Amino acid sequence: MMNKLNTLAVAGAAALALSAPVSAEYLYGFGSVSANYLDWTDKTEERAGKGDFLFLEAEGGAGFTWGDVYGFIDLENPFAGSGHDDANKDTRTAIKGNVGINTPVDNVQLFAQVYNLADSSGYNVVNQKYGLRYTLFTESGFWAKPFIATHYAHNSYDGGGFAGLTGGTIGWVAGYDFQAAGQKFSVSNWHETDFARDEAYNEDSVGHDGAIALWWHATDNLTAGLQYRYSHNNLGSATYQDGMIYTVKYNF
Repeated sequence: MMNKLNTLAVAGAAALALSAPVSAEYLYGFGSVSANYLDWTDKTEERAGKGDFLFLEAEGGAGFTWGDVYGFIDLENPFAGSGHDDANKDTRTAIKGNVGINTPVDNVQLFAQVYNLADSSGYNVVNQKYGLRYTLFTESGFWAKPFIATHYAHNSYDGGGFAGLTGGTIGWVAGYDFQAAGQKFSVSNWHETDFARDEAYNEDSVGHDGAIALWWHATDNLTAGLQYRYSHNNLGSATYQDGMIYTVKYNF
């Protein structure tokens, strides 16, 4: 029953983040579809048993007078079974939705985020985070959205699982827009640090996850990206993991 409720919660959050409520004033919105390839480093493949994979993504967000929403849906390793990498044999879906609701305090929002990862072997994990977020924009083109939240998790897999509160998370999303050689570029970073995790959820009390990216906005509709993906004591492995993500994105 809990798995069904978690799946419904994730689907609802993603639907909210990819749609625009008609009862509020619409301020801005964006959407894209992309093809991405994650190339783990050799050390990560050796230490964590990771395999490189392709993933397809639909992403969107919007701002309203009451706050903002964001979400994405990924199909990871869509051609599983056709390759030779036993460490990368499963097709996975990853869904994230988050919402920020404005408070009477300027630039401070109530924040909620739901993330679900499931694969064709039956593994399923849901992370729910609830807290506060601050929004900062500068005239120079830099922006940031740091947050702090409680962390609830529910995962299931052969031989075990976990459900409950597992500490908290501090993190941010940040970016900077600039021009060079007559072209539009941006850099971005998302980062999350989990702390005080329940030992039953993860033996390491602290874990890190994130990516740093450079984006080339070749046209209004076409973006190419190069991302450095990193993780420590996370993604199912008690070690440092890193790799590069190559992205081609169509914006609409």
